[in-house]
Amino acid sequence: MSVDPHTHPRTALVIGATGSLGAAVAKALQTHGWQVRALHRDPKMARVHSMRVEDIEWIAGDALNGDDVVAAARGVDVIFHGANPPRYLKWRALAIPMLANAIDAAVESGARLIFPGNVYNFGPDAGPLVDERANQKPISRKGVIRVEMERMLQDAAGAGGHSLIVRSGDFFGPYATSSWFGSAMIKPGKPIRVITPPGPVAVGHSWAYLPDLAETIARLADIEASLSPFAVFHFEGHWLEPGEEMVSAIRRATGKPELPIKAFPWPLLYLAAPFSTFARELIEMRYLWNAPLRLDNRKLLAVLGNEPHTPLDDAMAATLASFKCPPF
Repeated sequence: MSVDPHTHPRTALVIGATGSLGAAVAKALQTHGWQVRALHRDPKMARVHSMRVEDIEWIAGDALNGDDVVAAARGVDVIFHGANPPRYLKWRALAIPMLANAIDAAVESGARLIFPGNVYNFGPDAGPLVDERANQKPISRKGVIRVEMERMLQDAAGAGGHSLIVRSGDFFGPYATSSWFGSAMIKPGKPIRVITPPGPVAVGHSWAYLPDLAETIARLADIEASLSPFAVFHFEGHWLEPGEEMVSAIRRATGKPELPIKAFPWPLLYLAAPFSTFARELIEMRYLWNAPLRLDNRKLLAVLGNEPHTPLDDAMAATLASFKCPPF
């Protein structure tokens, strides 16, 4: 529930503030006048590794411990749940209980729970343009889990809670190294000599520039009291069709129009799949690179008036600079 910031400072709890999206959301909320607290098992270490977001109140606690999350959420107005199992591993064992704890904390505190959705919920049948009403028929294990997680949020809203899902495409942006962009297309910290798109460059793809997505979430947080108990919005971000537009942006940012394209090593992943859970998890997501899936943001535009949108070349320059890819 929101309150008048002139009589009571608005406070947000960010779970996952050391991650790329969590940090961006924390910074955006601060810019909007929110006080931000964050949950971390080691607050001292979190302060050291999260210097790009200052003035956070770090609370010692574990997202897998329900009591810790409930205690950290006391008195807050919104909770941003950005915790995510790394490298696609142990999603059911970790993601479901962490979200359940955040839901319990939101219900007890009366806060709006904000959850970053993704496109894993949709299978190839969803079509090229997907709005908030589209059928969710996932074909991957992670997609099935994400659908279950969103159903948990909807059920909680039906029981008196308040939740908000903001769905977006693949991340790129400052410090987003744990992404397809930062772990596949280029190599952070090294000169860019080749670009490795995960899919055919002729196929369109949805990209979410983190500062724009975070700003969108902050704007929705500002008006959360006016939203329905269970609200879902699609963030379009940078829809690049053909997908080669991302390659072209990297070439322009580096000043190297001759940078070659290298095929993503899918054959090696298939060979490793019998022995590697991570390889199998990546293979499950391949379909999202082989067919266009664009998020329809008309509902978001109707509420906010516009969607924050940094020009692609500016976004790419900031991304590569944060990755310390020479000459940046």
